[in-house]
Amino acid sequence: MDTSVYGVCNHKNFSFFLILVFLVPFLLHSASSSTSPQINSNSILVALLDSHYTELAELVEKALLLQKLEEAVGNHNITIFAPRNHALERDLDPEFKRFLLEPRNLNSLQTLLMSHILPTRIPSAAWPPAATSVVRHTTLSSDYHLHLTTNSSGHKTVDSAAVLRPDDVVRPDGVIHGIERLLVPRSVQEDFNRRRSLRSIAAVLPEGAPEVDPRTHRLKKPAPVPAGAPPVLPIYDAMAPGPSLAPAPAPGPGGPRHHFNGERQVKDFIQTLLHYGGYNEMADILVNLTSLATEMGRLVSEGYVLTVLAPNDEAMAKLTTDQLSEPGAPEQIIYYHIIPEYQTEESMYNAVRRFGKIRYDTLRLPHKVAAQEADGSVKFGNGDGSAYLFDPDIYTDGRISVQGIDGVLFPREEEEEDNKAAARRRTTPLVKVAAKPRRGKLMQVACGMLGAFGSVC
Repeated sequence: MDTSVYGVCNHKNFSFFLILVFLVPFLLHSASSSTSPQINSNSILVALLDSHYTELAELVEKALLLQKLEEAVGNHNITIFAPRNHALERDLDPEFKRFLLEPRNLNSLQTLLMSHILPTRIPSAAWPPAATSVVRHTTLSSDYHLHLTTNSSGHKTVDSAAVLRPDDVVRPDGVIHGIERLLVPRSVQEDFNRRRSLRSIAAVLPEGAPEVDPRTHRLKKPAPVPAGAPPVLPIYDAMAPGPSLAPAPAPGPGGPRHHFNGERQVKDFIQTLLHYGGYNEMADILVNLTSLATEMGRLVSEGYVLTVLAPNDEAMAKLTTDQLSEPGAPEQIIYYHIIPEYQTEESMYNAVRRFGKIRYDTLRLPHKVAAQEADGSVKFGNGDGSAYLFDPDIYTDGRISVQGIDGVLFPREEEEEDNKAAARRRTTPLVKVAAKPRRGKLMQVACGMLGAFGSVC
């Protein structure tokens, strides 16, 4: 082979090698920069991982969200609402925390954390003033929104959580606000309730429910029934008369091992009310002012189902001292808001659409609560004392349904008078009146003819 040709070939190969040496690193760098943005040491994510919000940072790492958050920071600024460590260590239900950390519930954990992050920068100076309405923002979890408000005292809030440390961490690509507690989306809470309810039912040994004589309402010999079957006794027979719900003196349906853990389910729906926000007064009455929470749990454990019409805090604030000062008044008010059926927004709306006006039984015997369609929703009560279905399906687990309403319901005075009149009719003894025997028509004609014949003679 000619040496000149060999030299030319070597020269070309060497030039191509130099091009590859300088071009390949540039291509690799450009490819890596196009797939994932570069995060510098002054980023808001680095500040979050190094901040005093250690519990939140640990959850972000366990949820495998760092890469997604890096992409979000690379595209736009973000705002993080970080709960304090105390809220995640001591205030959070340990069972709920175990639920979040289970590998099969990774989607719930990611939804929970992304619900605390906004894809925009909102410093404390951009908070809506107290005079304006609520400002709504979409989070990184597209199905959840946060509502920023400022109360009359000037304190900033996000949903139902107070902002304790506004602008706690500020970086060029984002800001972190410290809040008092964790914000739990409804979807995550419902998933947690569903998993726990199924686990409780599956862990209970099925037992039979007793039979009841419909004439005497006395229990017969126990008979096997399917697990989770409704109790044979009506719910009113499982309640003793008095100012509070109490088990009947006779043995109630079920056995020493119930099919459902009613106490835990009642605790779940009360916690859901507190997390949902705006129903603190209702929860306070159930837990502190009365023993209704405990007694409702016993009824649910025996297999009964309940629908609670929960007035919000604005409606409860309108109650006067006279309405609450009478003995047993709080219990009677709550009784009238509990329906011994399992109803959801869909079932109630379909019923009023089809039948017009519905009257549901309540635990406040013998009063019923009326429901009808109004303005595309369900309206309870009549006249000025009516209330609309305001927050539907706050809690639904198959045994307890909680529907938020915007008013406190009271029985009508006309209904009370009708009930008193009916009671008087029931107590008034019946007096038999003997009717005079009537002669037949033929006998009357015969007597008339005989009388006329006698006068002629």
